[in-house]
Amino acid sequence: MPPQEKWKTRSREADWSETRDQARGRGALSNATGRFEKQYAEPFDDGWDADEKPETLKTETIVEKPKTIITYNTSPDISFDRTINPYKGCEHGCIYCFARPNHAYRGLSPGLDFETKIFVKPSAAALLEKELSKKSYKPGRIMLAGDTDIYQPIEKELRITRSILEVLARYEHPVALITKSALILRDLDIIAPMAAKGLASVAISFTTLDRKLARTMEPRCAAPHRRVETMRELSAAGVPVTVMTAPVIPALNEPELESLLEAAADAGAKRAGYVLLRLPLEIAGLFTEWLEANYPDRAKRVMSLLRSMHKGEDYRSEWKVRQRGDGPYAQLIAARFRNTTKRLGLNAVDVKLRTDLFRPPRKDPDKQMGLFDDP
Repeated sequence: MPPQEKWKTRSREADWSETRDQARGRGALSNATGRFEKQYAEPFDDGWDADEKPETLKTETIVEKPKTIITYNTSPDISFDRTINPYKGCEHGCIYCFARPNHAYRGLSPGLDFETKIFVKPSAAALLEKELSKKSYKPGRIMLAGDTDIYQPIEKELRITRSILEVLARYEHPVALITKSALILRDLDIIAPMAAKGLASVAISFTTLDRKLARTMEPRCAAPHRRVETMRELSAAGVPVTVMTAPVIPALNEPELESLLEAAADAGAKRAGYVLLRLPLEIAGLFTEWLEANYPDRAKRVMSLLRSMHKGEDYRSEWKVRQRGDGPYAQLIAARFRNTTKRLGLNAVDVKLRTDLFRPPRKDPDKQMGLFDDP
C-alpha cells in the first residue's frame, strides 16, 4: 500500500473527533493523528459526557526562535525563489490549505491543531535586517507569505508582518505579498509608497462570491465582498494587484471562475492566476471529511472530477502537474481561465519589481568601524 494510502486509512481509524459546538468557527472537523506518530487515541463514547458542553477551542501561540528568516526554494513551477513566513499554522482555518501537513513534523495534527496552535516568530524583523546586511546577500523579490497567511487574526496584535515591511521599506527591498485578509489595508501607509517606487505588489486570494461557501470553507477569512473592497482600495492607492483564484475546486467553486475574475478586474486587479485544489498527505482525509459533511450532494462528483485530473489519484506532486492537473477537464479549466483573462485584459502587462534601489543595512554609525562602510 502506498505511504499516503496507508496514512489515510490509519487517520480515518484514529480521528479524534470534535463536536460541532467545540469546533465552531474552525475549518477542520477533526484532529487526526499526524503521520509521524506511532501511537494515537481512538474516540470512545463511555456515556459520561453526553450532557456536558465541550469547551470552545482557543488559539494558542507558540514562540519560535529561528536562526534565519528567509527561506529559499528552487521549485520550477513557482515564480519566486525566496519567502518569509512569520507564522506557521493559520487561524483562518481554510480546509484546503496545503500547509496543513507541516504541523505533523512537530507532532501535531494537521487538523484542528493547525488552526489553534500557531507558531510565531517575533524576532523576524531583526533576523531579516541581519540577513540583508550580509556581504553575500543579493536582492531579489521576497514573497511575504507563500505558506500561511501573513495577515491572519493574530497579526492585528503581534504586528510581525508590519515589522518585516518596515525593514524592507527602510532598505528599499522589493516585496510581494499574498493574503486573503482585509487587514493588509492597515499597512497601506508602507505598501503604497513602496509600490510607487516599483518595490511592492499584492496578490489577493479570491475563492468564491458565495458567502455561505466562504464561511464554511474559510471560516475566519474576510468575506468575499471585503476582498473585493480590499483589491479596490489597494489598486486605488497605486498598488499592483493580482487576483489568485486558488484553489479551483471542481463542481464547488470552479463554476464561479469567470465571475471571480470579472469581479477582480472591476476592482482594479491587473493580473490573475489560479491553482487547482491540492490534496497532499493529510489534507486528502480532512478535505473529504469536510466535503461529505457539508456538501454530501456533490461530494462524489467533486472527488471524481479531481481524480480525473490526477490519473485516478487524489493528488500528484510532480512539478507542473501538482498545481494544474492534466487531462480533458484540466484543459477545460485552463482554457476558460485563459479566455476570460484575455477578454478582461488581465495579465496584459507584467509587474516587475526593482532590485536596483536596494541599499544594505549599514553598520552602527556610532561605532568607529562604521566610518569605513561603503557610502
